[in-house]
Amino acid sequence: MQYTEAGKPLIKFSHCKKYIYSFSVPQSCPLCQQVMGSRKLEEAPVSISNPFTNGHQEKCSFLLRPTQGTFLSTHGVQRDEAGWEQSVSIPLLQPGMFGLMDQWDKYLDDFSTTGAWLPQRYEEDRHNCYTYTLTFINCILTTEGKEQLGKDEFIEKYVVPRTRKASKYITLYRVIEERGFYVTDHPDDETNPPEGSAAC
Repeated sequence: MQYTEAGKPLIKFSHCKKYIYSFSVPQSCPLCQQVMGSRKLEEAPVSISNPFTNGHQEKCSFLLRPTQGTFLSTHGVQRDEAGWEQSVSIPLLQPGMFGLMDQWDKYLDDFSTTGAWLPQRYEEDRHNCYTYTLTFINCILTTEGKEQLGKDEFIEKYVVPRTRKASKYITLYRVIEERGFYVTDHPDDETNPPEGSAAC
């Protein structure tokens, strides 16, 4: 794995009654400078799952990526052979539709070759990847005798949950990149610790 494409792994660990996020577990706590040493099992570092996937390996999904670069670095409807290695993947097959998986590529190829989706017809606000995907999904739903999705429903139900998770991950990643670590309160902490109480 190359860190430039996939990014460095994010780690969360507990110390000083805080959650500390970083790219690795340091020798000493960045807050109190105490040696980390051995800890209890519940304090063991955990890896934060990366919300990005290699889009070339995803099936029946709507993929999102930045126009340039990757989500973790600098930043029409077309079929690309490369460049989707770091994507937000939004699965499109709903429960009860898995029988379509074998026919998906044929439906997609037939749909894509209509004149409506030529690259020169792309319009940023009205004829874009969202409208392409929603129109394709609605064609499939109609073929299956199911109710079509509206744009708002599609975005709220499928896109927003995945992009919200990716946004949080990107924000956390960039803060750690800039500062070396990020700290949050431990949920078990008292909301207002007594004055003079030690931080660690």
